[in-house]
Amino acid sequence: MELPMQSRYIVGIDLGTTNCAVAYADTFEQADDGPVIRLFRVPQVVAPGTVEQRQLLPSFSYQLATGELPEGSLNLPWQEEERFVVGAFAGERGAEVPDRVIASSKSWLSYSGADRTAPLLPWGAHEEVPLISPIEASSRLLKHIRHAWNHEIAAGAPDFLLESQEIFLTVPASFDATARELTVRAAEMAGMPRVTLLEEPQAAFYAWIESSPKSWQSEVGVGDVILVCDIGGGTTDFSLIIVSESNGELELKRIAVGDHILLGGDNIDLALAYAIRNRLAGEGIKLDNWQMRGLLHSARRAKEQIFENRDCDSHPVTILGKGRRVIGGTISTELTRKEMEKIVLNGFFPKCTETDRPRNRHDAGLKELGLPYASDPAVMKHLAWFLQRHRNEGNLPDEVIGPTAVLFNGGVMKAEPLKRRIIEIVESWNGGKKGLKVLSSGSLDLAVAFGGVYYGLARRGRGIRIRSGTERSYYIGIETAMPAVPGISAPIKTLCVVPFGMEEGTEADLPDREFGLVVGEPVSFRFFGSTSRHDDEIGNIIEDWEEEGIEELVPLETELPAEAGQEGTPVRVRLHIKVTEIGTLELWFVSETKRWKLEFSVRQP
Repeated sequence: MELPMQSRYIVGIDLGTTNCAVAYADTFEQADDGPVIRLFRVPQVVAPGTVEQRQLLPSFSYQLATGELPEGSLNLPWQEEERFVVGAFAGERGAEVPDRVIASSKSWLSYSGADRTAPLLPWGAHEEVPLISPIEASSRLLKHIRHAWNHEIAAGAPDFLLESQEIFLTVPASFDATARELTVRAAEMAGMPRVTLLEEPQAAFYAWIESSPKSWQSEVGVGDVILVCDIGGGTTDFSLIIVSESNGELELKRIAVGDHILLGGDNIDLALAYAIRNRLAGEGIKLDNWQMRGLLHSARRAKEQIFENRDCDSHPVTILGKGRRVIGGTISTELTRKEMEKIVLNGFFPKCTETDRPRNRHDAGLKELGLPYASDPAVMKHLAWFLQRHRNEGNLPDEVIGPTAVLFNGGVMKAEPLKRRIIEIVESWNGGKKGLKVLSSGSLDLAVAFGGVYYGLARRGRGIRIRSGTERSYYIGIETAMPAVPGISAPIKTLCVVPFGMEEGTEADLPDREFGLVVGEPVSFRFFGSTSRHDDEIGNIIEDWEEEGIEELVPLETELPAEAGQEGTPVRVRLHIKVTEIGTLELWFVSETKRWKLEFSVRQP
């Protein structure tokens, strides 16, 4: 479906590991400061026979057993009951029947070690439970959002349908090209054929600007380096944004993005569940693996209640009796704030130095298949390595020791003790200098969705944009034309195809240069990168690249289709270059009769 040039609504969707949120702006609405960004409260089943609008859609999908609930008790206003339910009730039911609930589908979507289009989830479920793929699990959440929007907002008006609006779907900054592409496919499966991806830390920063449109320039100044610390349900994301000046105006530029770290609320939930299990074992109560799954969901709910309510010092934790169906008998205990903070602070946010590194080893040679969680749960060690690495690579200005400001995002960062610990440690890395600026954010659950909408408005000239160009220059290898010499391969030159800082969503041509493209047989395209060469332009050729600060990256092995008679013969082509919104480099080779495309990630080191 082709979208209109300017849709009426701009929609931001945070497809979270634990919760989804949706925000929007009606661009036809007039206000002194422009369109108002609003929250879309998502209708969902919260109990059998009860549908309510909630500000979050929990990212759970529950696979119903035959006859498990009265027929029609999970009907939604726009459809009759299916064999699954998503949202609040799915999460609640998952604590009771844990092997039928699908959680953390977003983390699975990013796991390159699994076939993300294969039926895998619920992971470890009993054989009677139907399985679906991670991409389908993510699509279910997005489809629910689409149906809910079309029922509540569109109300039958074709121009107001969600799929007809400009949609910004957020992903972790560390998602690789495949995970981003799969996210787009999940949206297509949900009936949203056109979405633009936006990185979550950037969205959080846009939300901060949106919440303080008249004061943000007084809170930060030229030379400030802002750390965006985004710790959500499944991932830990770090980004650095520097404040500079251009034409008398403050300018924002993202200068660094962290690695993909599968470390977040899911890990904390598991640590809390183990602590409770060990406490119960000391009381003579032993839990089996099935009960442990239920305990995990119950511990998550207790954690969220304590995090969100400052006056809550403890919350009950209930574990069902043994068996795969809900039967009589429960085990009751509680999680206290003191116990939780001790486990989380000491285990996940320990004090460390700026030279500490995360442990990168496994204790056993044989591991059970599953999500590749970070081998070291110490978030602060991952942060230390992130800052040190980018300082060594020259991404930080020479006069800057470390971040001068921090913006927190993600559900985990609701806990004030965790914020204080991060501030304390980062200040110690800054030579003990106090006064790290903490940029106040609105709701940590909703910021990313609101930021997605603000970004959409900024693209229409109604807001401030962060420059987020590539962090390095990229090159493709060109084989030198020379006579064949026994035992000597033709030298490789490097052609700059992406200069440092090239903005995502931009494209360029090399109209005055032709190349010979080998088609119809397996070939290797060699890619190169440099973090130090900031002055190269598209089309520059560097011959002695090994001496010029350019290093080789992973090659791309492929065979491009050939027309009859072209096999193995170089075809004369010109080059078209595009850095896409989802963080990939597209190289288009254009002949007089045909076009070929190569894709390469510009989000991986």
